[in-house]
Amino acid sequence: MFHPGIEVFVQVADCGSFSKAAAARFCSPVSIMNQINALEWRMGVTLLKRTNHGVELTPAGRSLYEDAKRIMAASEDAVRRARRIAGTGQGIIRLGTSFLRPCKPLLDVWAAIDAEHADFQIRIIPFDDSPASLSAMLESLGKDIDCFVSPCDNFHWKKQYAICLLAQQRCCVALSKKHRLAGKKRLTWDDLEGESLMLVRRGVSPVLDRMRDEIDRHHANIRLIDMPNIYDAEVFNQCEQLGCLMETPEIWADVHPSLVTLPMEWDYTMPYGVVYAKNPSAIFKEFIKVLKKYIK
Repeated sequence: MFHPGIEVFVQVADCGSFSKAAAARFCSPVSIMNQINALEWRMGVTLLKRTNHGVELTPAGRSLYEDAKRIMAASEDAVRRARRIAGTGQGIIRLGTSFLRPCKPLLDVWAAIDAEHADFQIRIIPFDDSPASLSAMLESLGKDIDCFVSPCDNFHWKKQYAICLLAQQRCCVALSKKHRLAGKKRLTWDDLEGESLMLVRRGVSPVLDRMRDEIDRHHANIRLIDMPNIYDAEVFNQCEQLGCLMETPEIWADVHPSLVTLPMEWDYTMPYGVVYAKNPSAIFKEFIKVLKKYIK
């Protein structure tokens, strides 16, 4: 609802350089510079001062920037009001959910958001936690599905996808209810001495790599069993069948009926949040923008 060149201008001002704005818009710096040059020529004023360290707003540019921000905010409000009045054309958010990656944490946050954002409609899309199904779901992010909720301390995911953090989950230890340690309220490093601990292989998670480093340096009597980089139901079955221990986020405390999950004396936590495509739809960008305002 406003000139696209002005939107680009605002993003350049926010980013402080043509190259950063280009990266945010998935285009080349030359394309960004051409759009700014065309806007300045059309208006007949210089909006940005080019420097070796980026760009700075001229007095005329500062005036346009402040007015444009107000216009853009008013435009977003106008679209929301029109959708509410029409009662149609809601922005549909396709939210993936599975046994180990349930959508409830996101829905709990969204339920508390003011009714003025009722122009979004959430559609639940189930998927399977098997490696093949999860891989296919990740490939469809931004196409057939908008997002899912999961532990998200993964080197590859951080590079490949965008993440909106919801919370930090305590790293705990899962073990069979028949295990000698099952009756404890809390585990210590001494409890783990001489035990086998299932842990995601090195090079997948920065948090778990630090845990491995601590075990290698100070707890050589703990035997590590490498797990795949993706948790699925079979991993929990193996933990119970082998009678060993397994690192697990606290949110998965009740996923297996034969396992108990106990807190550990360490301070490791796992980021937990919304995973989505780096270049999502305009509707989803608006959804995430609203969501971030309400996350505590």
